[in-house]
Formats: sequence, structure tokens, C-alpha cells
Amino acid sequence: MMVSASPAAVARSSLEEMLDSLRRRDEALEKTKELPPALPARPTSRARLPSARHSLPTDFMVGANGQMESKVEIEVNKGKEDTIRKEKQLGNKTGSFGSKKMRKDQNCVDSNPYSEEKNGPAKGPVISSIPNAEEPEWEDNIGYFIKKKLRIWCQLANGRWGSGNIQSTSGDEAVVLLSGGNFVKVSTADLLPANPDILEGVDDLMKLSYLNEPSVFYNLKYRYSQDMVYSKAGPVLIAVNPFKAVPFYGNEIITAYKQKLLDSPHVYAIADTAYSEMMRDEKNQSIIISGESGAGKTETAKHAMQYLANLGGGIGGIEHEILQTNCILEAFGNAKTSRNDNSSRFGKLIEIHFSTLGKICGAKIQTFLLEKSRVVQLAKGERSYHIFYQLCAGAPSILRERLNLKMASEYNYLNQSECLVIDGVDDALNFHKLMEALDIIQICKADQEQTFAMLAAILWLGNVSFQVIGNENHVEVLADEAITNAARLMGCSIQDLTLALSTHKIRCGKDDIVKKLTFQQAIDRRDALAKFIFASLFDWLVDQINKSLGVGKLCTGRSINILDIYGFESFMNNSFEQFCINYANERLQQHFNRHLFKLEQEDYQEDGIDWTKVDFADNQECLNLFEKKPLGLLSLLDEESNFPNATDFTFANKLKQHLSSNPCFKAERGRAFAILHYAGEVVYDTNGFLEKNRDLLHSDFFQLLSSCSCQLPQLFASRMYNRWESLKFASPLSQSGGMEFSTQSVGTKFKGQLFKLMHQLEKTTPHFIRCIKPNTKQLPGVYEDNLVLQQLRCCGVLEVVRISRSGYPTRMTHQDFAQRYGFLLLGTNVSQDPLSISVAVLQQFNVAPEMYQVGYTKVFLRTGQIAKLEEQRKRVQQGILGVQKCFRGSQARRDLNKLKQGVTILQSFVRGENARRKYKSMPRSCTVNATLTVDIDNKLVAIICLQSVIRGWLARKQFNDKCKLIPNSKRKLGRKISEVKVIPQEQVELQTSILAELQRRVTKAEVTLVQKEEENAALREQLQQFERQWSEYEAKMKAMEETWQMQMVSLQTSLAAARKSLATDNTAGQPGKLLDSFASPHYYDSEENTSSGLRTPGGSTPSKMPLTIHDGGVGRETNGPINAVSILAKEFEQRRQNFDDDAKALAEVKAAQPASDSEFRKLKLRFETWKKEYKVRLRETKARLNKFGHGEIERRTRKWWGKIGPKGFRRSHV
Repeated sequence: MMVSASPAAVARSSLEEMLDSLRRRDEALEKTKELPPALPARPTSRARLPSARHSLPTDFMVGANGQMESKVEIEVNKGKEDTIRKEKQLGNKTGSFGSKKMRKDQNCVDSNPYSEEKNGPAKGPVISSIPNAEEPEWEDNIGYFIKKKLRIWCQLANGRWGSGNIQSTSGDEAVVLLSGGNFVKVSTADLLPANPDILEGVDDLMKLSYLNEPSVFYNLKYRYSQDMVYSKAGPVLIAVNPFKAVPFYGNEIITAYKQKLLDSPHVYAIADTAYSEMMRDEKNQSIIISGESGAGKTETAKHAMQYLANLGGGIGGIEHEILQTNCILEAFGNAKTSRNDNSSRFGKLIEIHFSTLGKICGAKIQTFLLEKSRVVQLAKGERSYHIFYQLCAGAPSILRERLNLKMASEYNYLNQSECLVIDGVDDALNFHKLMEALDIIQICKADQEQTFAMLAAILWLGNVSFQVIGNENHVEVLADEAITNAARLMGCSIQDLTLALSTHKIRCGKDDIVKKLTFQQAIDRRDALAKFIFASLFDWLVDQINKSLGVGKLCTGRSINILDIYGFESFMNNSFEQFCINYANERLQQHFNRHLFKLEQEDYQEDGIDWTKVDFADNQECLNLFEKKPLGLLSLLDEESNFPNATDFTFANKLKQHLSSNPCFKAERGRAFAILHYAGEVVYDTNGFLEKNRDLLHSDFFQLLSSCSCQLPQLFASRMYNRWESLKFASPLSQSGGMEFSTQSVGTKFKGQLFKLMHQLEKTTPHFIRCIKPNTKQLPGVYEDNLVLQQLRCCGVLEVVRISRSGYPTRMTHQDFAQRYGFLLLGTNVSQDPLSISVAVLQQFNVAPEMYQVGYTKVFLRTGQIAKLEEQRKRVQQGILGVQKCFRGSQARRDLNKLKQGVTILQSFVRGENARRKYKSMPRSCTVNATLTVDIDNKLVAIICLQSVIRGWLARKQFNDKCKLIPNSKRKLGRKISEVKVIPQEQVELQTSILAELQRRVTKAEVTLVQKEEENAALREQLQQFERQWSEYEAKMKAMEETWQMQMVSLQTSLAAARKSLATDNTAGQPGKLLDSFASPHYYDSEENTSSGLRTPGGSTPSKMPLTIHDGGVGRETNGPINAVSILAKEFEQRRQNFDDDAKALAEVKAAQPASDSEFRKLKLRFETWKKEYKVRLRETKARLNKFGHGEIERRTRKWWGKIGPKGFRRSHV
């Protein structure tokens, strides 16, 4: 159903206006009827305002079969008939991309991977045969191009396109002067208009005024010559492999695309678009990279991953691990072919998962159809997988000895192709990079060593040789280093491996019959074991990578899938691998067609948008040839594989018998057949098809691998057995009658994987990158026209540009559009239904009517319009966020001020409580300090009074001296002036002399004052020196205090020892023994010397204390020495205690108020006086003891004094 509306005027381009003006000028001058060539028709706008016509018709109803019925359908069908009639009148233009059209077989029942999502038959319309009416009026305007000598394209006899000018025409033929100077005669049907020079090399093919095959082709060729390898064809990115390093990559370019500083076509731009849409729409995205082998798909995928890793958090975490997987997968899955030095021999899908904040949180890798046959069989000029050559070239010496590795040229699996190195590739360096990547992926060293051991075992298996014995061509394994090393590396016995390779067990009931193999059977069995080990190793390695990159609970459902799968292949000899690879490319091409052609145009029709269909090449017929049941290629291959006696020749005959009528199938001689693919015809040789499709593994190998001591072979065997058990499929398929393990045929398994991949891609928003291979020699700067032209035709580039230029790539439902942009409306009088809101938003922002259309359920926008709306939305959101920011800031500051007030009150209570506790716990020494302060204040008052009296006395004395110098006549001046009546002359002269004398004295006083000031300055300097000395004295006093304390402790120790000795001697009748120690001249000399060099600071000077010592009289002479020693000891203890207390008190007083210099001198004098008196009393006590020391007592005293004399005191002092 479609709502009619008046079309809006279409703005004319500058080129159209220029041509129109030229035509009018020529008509005025020459009166001719020549007309300018018609430009490509642009779709008229059918943008509609919300009105009652958008509501459903009154007679709208849904039939029993679910189809809508209405009277309006009659008008719609009538319009469709008119459209078809016009299309038939236009006819088909030759030489366009995708000119080959295929009709969809309505009766064909195929196993379409999309059919599972639909319960009924596909409702999509049949692909119409609408022609590519590029220039419908071109034939009527040849004369204009002849007149103006405008440039045109003409198709030459060799199929290429040439550029030139029309010189003349004759009927259906025209003479064209080529740009090279040659004249050619071509048909006018082979002429196409060329674009102006100003449009040469545009980065988007949609900008071309004349859209035709040669214009597109030579635009890409011009950009390639300028090293501009990326171009856009609507939503598709075209990447031409430069085969050299170009300065279009790196962190600087990534930053420029992230900050939107660059918008030119690039793989970074595609990755950025996918990331932005994923974050905006919360829908998974996919980047599908396709192209022929050698077109640069793998490198393009790595660049896309690099950009996403930078967007998702930069390099260093999980992003770095994801990038390192490329190194591992390339080493184990890429190889050199005849067309590509780094060809991916497997397909991979990398799912990169992102968190809600847009950061990478994990990844998962899926692989498809590894080419196992490359391990054992190589074509000339090709190589096996890179890892084998890297291991042989770069393994360290320790690993080389452990694996008994040799050079690559000594292994049969590697030297059979006579190609061991790749120009410009360092296998040893790549091996070291591989080791680093394995460490980053967190594969432990033990697993790495087992991996390399399995690879070495495969190489040694290839060197295992057989010897024919007997007449029946039976063989036995030669016992050499190859079988020995292979068995050792696998962890099995040589005998078990030998039996598995040369014999075959047949189960007969409960018994096993051993049958010897022929030479060819033994070779095939050896190769099958090697292929199985490598394929299992590859799958295990991918599992380890997925474990390391696992998302786990962090998965949020947001992901970007990057598909890098093998490209279309066509070799001289195409086997089963090329058959599967090209089938996969057919399915991907159908996915491409489905999203860019079918679904695009169906969406326009279903939503009532005015649209003229664009024809394209549909490959559905070729897919039916592969997938149709029961007479499809895959079905017939599986059927023939199940027959034990079937051969490759019988399989080829069966294909020719059942598929000869299919237009995409072509029978060839012998075992060959051809398929007409979307990219061209490919001839396949069925040799090896059945064996490769079966992919059987004999039960002997299962037992052999299970018995190995290494973990990896055991793991491979258990996995194989589990898959076999899960499918419950075991059947005797071999000719010899042995039991062989088979899970699924390779074709069926690959088809299932491909369908699963298509379902996964269908749930994502696709972004396509078409890689183009410019030449087959892999040389930079070489552009082979036919090769590139064939690839462009296969890709359907022209049709994509047509749809993109005339279509609406952005579409949103009314509900989503209103929900996202409805808040931007300024007015409130708009109806609140989604349709009205959508149209009101478009009108408010002055979106041109030709730039959008309003459908039944969606809003359709042309390229670039959604970006303008997003910019307005972002601007309004920033304003809203600014207001919210100010409000939240004010609220936060208010809460902070309240919190500060509460904290201040709490701190005041805490400080008060701490102060009260501190006041209660003040020590009693505060009272002593207060008393000392009062005493000091009284002394200061007394000193000040004394100073005032002295100053007064000095002032009066000075005044009296001055008065004596003045005569008595001057004192009479004090009398009353009234009494003096007449002053004599002599008296006047006397007064003058007195005045002069006074002036002289004043001058002298001034001089004296200056001298005094100078003396004061000198005194100030001395005062400063005294202050410095005072600080030095304080430091010395601290040192003296420490020394004094040590002397006190030493003296105390000596007194205690003397007291104990005297008590012992008194008991024996020999008193006074130890007293000599206190009278030792050495000790007191040393003490005197120590004390003489010290200044007593005020803080350590003890206060004066009276001391009274009673000798005891004559009657007490016997006990006198003992009592004297006791008194001296008590005095020493008391004095020491007083000195300590006074020192602490003076220190506290000093901190409060500095003491004068005289006080410190007095304190020092007191200390020196006490020390001298104490020494005298010690000497007197010693002399008194000497009076009683005679004979033995004197000797003992001398012996004791000799033992603990001056040296002992010095040691104790030290």
C-alpha cells in the first residue's frame, strides 16, 4: 500500500546547469535541435507530512491467510504494472557490472540457512529483470558529444575500455579518436559518457556523475597509481592490495580517526563506524572481509583489530593478547601458495566483546575447514604451514637437541615442493615472535614444548620409509632414526608405531585378524596419522587461546565480529579444498546480496517508499546446486562416500548423470566437472574427493594415541572418541573390512559450520570490505585490467553504488526515532504519536524533503542526515549535562558546608576534652617552676632598683661637676630681672665668654656622643659574639653534662666497691682498705683535667646546699675511716640527686625566661667550689686511713690499689 504525494523539486547539479546553458547557447546561435546527454536519473523525493492519509484505510483487513487486503492494492498493482512496462521499454544496457541475471527457481527446495528463521515460505519478491538503464537518452545525444568533442568511453575489440572523442557516426557505428592517437570504429551501443576531469580520483564512487563500468574501473586505477588504496562504493569499502608498505597506518592515523580529524575511506573508518553503532544502538556488529586469495584480507583484518584494540582500552591488557593471536594463528594456519605468500588456509571469525563502557573484556575465535592435506602434500612452488619452517630455522639449541631437529630441507613433508624460503621473510625471527606471543597468551612452557614435540613428530613421520617384502607388495617399516624419533616424541613404543603403520586389524567376531598393508596403503595411513595430529593440535591451540581470552561473567552482549575467511580460488588443479572454499564464498556472496540488494529493496517496498528496483546478479541458483536435496553436490558426495566400493570416477559420473541440466553445472571429460560460480567458471578434479570427504581414522590409531605417555596424543584420542560417541556413528567403510572411526563427512560438517556462521552474522549489523587483488605477480604498482575488472563485476560494485546513491541507508522506526530525538522539539503543541514527532523533528531542523522519506513504520534518511541530528542531540545533551553539573555542584557544596560545620563542632568538643585532661595531668614540677619564677622576678626587681639608684647617683654627680664649672656670677642670674637695673660692661663680656665656653662644651659633647655611638656599635658586635659564644657554650655544656653523668656513674661504682671492700676488711681487723681508690692522684688529675676545659652552663649548675661533716673525735678513731667513707658516699649521692633536680629545674626556667650571664658564672663557681672541697676531704680521708695502715695492711692496700688503680678507673671510665 502506498500513499501518493506531490513530488518535490530536485536540485540540479552544477554539471547539469553547465550543460543546459551550453545547449541553450548553441540553439540560439545555430538553431539546431541538439540536446545535452541525459544524466543518471535521480530518485524523486516522496517525503510526506503526517496526515490522515498515513492512517490505515477504512476497508483495511487481514485475510485468513495473513495477507493484507485493501482497495488501495488495486492502485498499487496498477502502478507496479506501469513500472514493469516502462522497464521493458528501456531494455538492457550491455557491458555493466553484474549483467548476468539469474532467475530464482520457485520450485527449488533448498537447505537455506535463513529458512529456519521463517515458518512460512519466503515473502521476498522474485528478483526482477529490471535493466540497468544507465543513460536512457544517450543514443539521442551522440551528436552533442560529437559537436562538443566531449570525452567518452568505448569498448574495444579485446574487451577493454578506451577513452577518446567521437569524430563521426554512420548508422550504428562511430569513429572514435582514442587518447593514444589511434582511430577505431565501434558500435554506438558500446559508447558510454565519461566524467569530467574534476571528478577524476574521487574517494567515493557515489560522487561520479556518470555511473558506468569504465568510470568506476579507471577511477580505482587512478587512485591506485596515487597509492590511495581505499575507496568507497556506498556502504562498501573497496581495498586494493598495494603489495608494499604504505603510510596509512599507525598510532597517529588511529588517533586522527578516533578524533574525527580524518574522514577519508579507510579500514579504520569502517571499524570506527561499527564501534559507534554498537555503542549507540546496543546491537552487535560484524565486519565481513572478502576477496580472492592474495587480495589482502588477513592484513585488513589485523588493521581492523588494531583499531578496535586501541578504542577498547589501548595496548597492554586483553587488547594486546587479542592482537597476539594473529601471530599464532598465522604460524599454524597460513602457508605460501602459488598466488599468495601468506594465504590463510582456514577461515576464522573473531568475536571481540565489549563492556558497557566500551572497553574490551574478552574475545572468542571460531575456525572453519583447516586444509589438512597441505601437511603431507604440496604443489610445486608452495610451502606447508609456516610453523614447520619457523621451528626448523629458529628453535634454540636446547630445544633442537631435545627434538633432534634438522634443517627443513631434510624432511620429506617440506622438501617435496622445492620451496623452503619466502623472499623477504625471516622464519627464525618469526619463531621468536611466536614464542613471545605464546607467553602473552599464557600458554605454559610445558604445553609449548609438547606442541613443538608434536610438530617434530609430524616431520619425522614424513621421513618414515617402507620396504616391500614378499610377492604381494606387502611392506614393513625400516628401523631408522625417523621411526625412533617419531615414537619418542609421541611417547609410544617403536613396536606399536611400526605395527600401526604397516598392519591392519580386522575384527571377526571376537577375534582380530592382522593383515599387512601394501606400499600405497602404508603411505596413506602414515599421512592420515600426520594430518590428524596436526588438525587436533590446531583445534587444541585455538581452545587454549579462547580460554585465555575468555569473557566469562563480563559478557554484556555487545560484540564486533571480524570474519576473515579464505577467498575465491581457481588453480590449474582444483580439488576438494577449493570445492569447499568456493562454496563458502558463494554463501558469503549471497549474504552480501541479501543485505545490500534484497533486504534493502524489500524494506523500501514493504514500507511504502517510492522505489525503482535495481537489478543485480543473484547466485541463488549456484547455491541450490551445492545445497539442494537430494540431488545437490554435497548430498551426492555424501551418498557416494557411504558406498565402500565407490571411486572418484563413479562420483564424477553420478554428478554428470543428475546435474547436467543445471545451468551452473558443466560436465567435463574424465573425472572433471565445472561449476559456474559468481566469480567465474572453475574446473574441479574429483581425484581424492571421496577420501577427503570421509576423513576416517582407523581404530589402530585410536589405540596407539591412547597408549602414548604424552598428554596431547591422549587428549586427541579422547576428544575423537567423545565426538564419535555423541553421534553414535560407526560403520565399516573401508575396502579391507576394518573398523574405522567416522563422525561426519567433511562436506556435511563444513555446511553445518557455514550455516551456523550465517545465522550468527544475520543477528548483527554487517559492514562489508571488498579486497581487490591488482595483479597475480604480487608486485607493487602493477594493475592488471582484466583481473581487476573481473573482481569488480563479481562484487557487484556498480549495483551497490546505484542503490546507495538513490537509496536511504539510515532507517529507524517511528518509535525509536521519537524516543531518541523527540526531546529536541521546542514546541509542545505537536501530537504525541511517534509519526508526528518524527516529522516535527525533521521539520524543526530543516532537513530537506528530498533527503528523507516517511514510511508506514520507519523514517528513511539519506547519507549524512543522521549525523546532523546526532550533532544536535549531542549539543543539547551537553547543555543539559551542564545544568545538571551546576545543580549537583551547588548541592554538593551545600552538603559539604554542613559537614564542615558538624566537623568543627565535634573538633571543638574533642579539643576541649583533651585540654581538660592535659590540665588535670600536669606534673607537680609546675609548682616548683612557679616558685622559681617568683624568685627570679623578685631578683629582677631588686636589680632594677639597684640600677636606678646607681643611674641617679651618676646623673647627680655629672650634674654637680658641670655646676662647679659655672662662676658664682652666673648663679646670680637666677635672681629677678626687676632687681637688676644696670649691667656693667665687664659683666657682659663675662657672659659672652661663658656662652662661648658652653658652645665649646656642646661641641665636645657632640663629639663624645659620636664616640659613644661608635662604642655602642662595637658593644653590639661584642654582644652578638657573646651570643654566638653562648650558643657554643650551650652545646659544650650538653657534652659536659653527658661526660659529668659518666663520671658520676663511675665514681658511684667506685664508692660502692670501696664500701664493700672496707666492710670486708673491717671484719678481718683491717679497715680503711679501699679509701686509697678515692685519693688516687691519677683519677683526680684526670678529673681535674676534664673539668678544667669545660664551662658550666646554667642549666646544669647545682644550687648551694649546706654541708656538715663531723669527724667523731679521738674516742672514735677506730671507726673513723669507715664513718668517713660512709659520709662521703652519702654526700656524693645527695649531691648527685640535687644536681640532677636543679639541672632539670634550671632547664625549665631557662625555657620560660633566659638567665643572665652573672647567674651562670655564680652557678659555675659553686660547682667548682664544691668539687674542690670534695677532693680535699677525700685526700684527708685517705691520709687518715694511711695512719692505721702498717705492715700487712699497707701491703694489701698497695696490692689492691695496684689492681684497681688509675688504669682500672680509666677502664671503668671508658
